[in-house]
Amino acid sequence: MTPTDLSEMALELRIVADLTQLSPQQVKASQGAGGVLQQPEVYDAGWVLGNPHDYDREHVVDVAQLMAFLQRTQPEIVAELNIGEPGPSRTKFLERLQGEVAKRGVVDVLRKGLKHGPAVVTLYYPRPSEGNPGAAVNWRANRFSVTRQLQYSTDETKRALDLTLFVNGLPVATMELKNQVTNQNVHDAIGQYRRDRSPKEKLFQFGVCAVHFAVDDSEVHFTTRLEERRTRFLPFNKGANDGAGNPPNPDGIKTDYLWREVLTRESLAELVEHYIARVEERDDAGKKRQRLVFPRYHQRDVVRRLLAGAARHGAGRWTCSRAR
Repeated sequence: MTPTDLSEMALELRIVADLTQLSPQQVKASQGAGGVLQQPEVYDAGWVLGNPHDYDREHVVDVAQLMAFLQRTQPEIVAELNIGEPGPSRTKFLERLQGEVAKRGVVDVLRKGLKHGPAVVTLYYPRPSEGNPGAAVNWRANRFSVTRQLQYSTDETKRALDLTLFVNGLPVATMELKNQVTNQNVHDAIGQYRRDRSPKEKLFQFGVCAVHFAVDDSEVHFTTRLEERRTRFLPFNKGANDGAGNPPNPDGIKTDYLWREVLTRESLAELVEHYIARVEERDDAGKKRQRLVFPRYHQRDVVRRLLAGAARHGAGRWTCSRAR
C-alpha cells in the first residue's frame, strides 16, 4: 500500500483538486504554466481554479472572477458603468467596492450588493427555492474560486497565502497549511498568522475576509479577526471520544471534512447566507467593538440537525438526542 503523502504541497494540491474536481496533476500543471484551466461559465458543482495574477492587491479582489460573474449575470450594468475593460471607470468601481467591503464587511456586501452611480450591482445570487428555475440559473452563475499561493501584500510583495477562497472575486476565507513531514502542525500555522499576517494589510483588516483557517492533517482552527500576537483561534474540529481533535478517517486524512463537507459550494453558501453574523458588543469598560461570528463545527451541526428534524417530524416533536 502506497503511504499517504502528507507534505504541505501535497495537502495543498489535494484540497484544490477536491474543490475543483481536477486532478492534482492538472492543478499543478496549470499553476506552473501561469494560467488557469478553462472551465464552463455556468457549472453545478465544484470550484473554479483561480490565477494569482488576477488578484488586485489594492482593491482586494480577483478581478477576472468578478468581471466574469458580472458579465455573465448583469451585462447591461457592465455596459452602463463602462467597466468591461480596464480604465478609469473600472478603477472607480473597484475603489467603491473596496470601500464598501472595508466598511460593511465582505458578507454584507455579498448579501446586499452595492449601489454605484445609477446602478445597483448584485454581487451574489442566493440558493434558489424549489420550483424557481430563473433563480437556479443565477445561482449556478456564482463563481466560487480557489487560488494557490496568493501574493497579497502591497509592501512585502513576496508574502503568499497557501490557499485563498473567493466568491465572485471577493475573498471569504484563507488557509495556512502545515504537515507532519517538516514536523509542523496546526499551531505553527496559527503562529504564522499571528507573526506574519499583519492586520494592516487590506486583506486582513476586520471583515474584509470572513475567516482564516489554520490546517494540518489532524486538526483545524480558525479566527475571524487577526490581531498579531493577540489573535484568538478557536478549534474547528469534530471532536473524538468525547474530547478534542478529530476521529480517524478510514477514507482519507482527519481534516478533509473541512473542504469536502464545510467548503462545498452549497455549504459555504449556507454559511454566507445564514450563519456568519457581524455583531456589536461592549467590553467591561463600555467600549463598543465589532465581532464577526463564524459558527464552530459542532454549533452548525446541531442547528442543521435541529432544522432537519423539525422538517421531518414537526415542531416540538424532536430533540437533539434523537439525532444521534
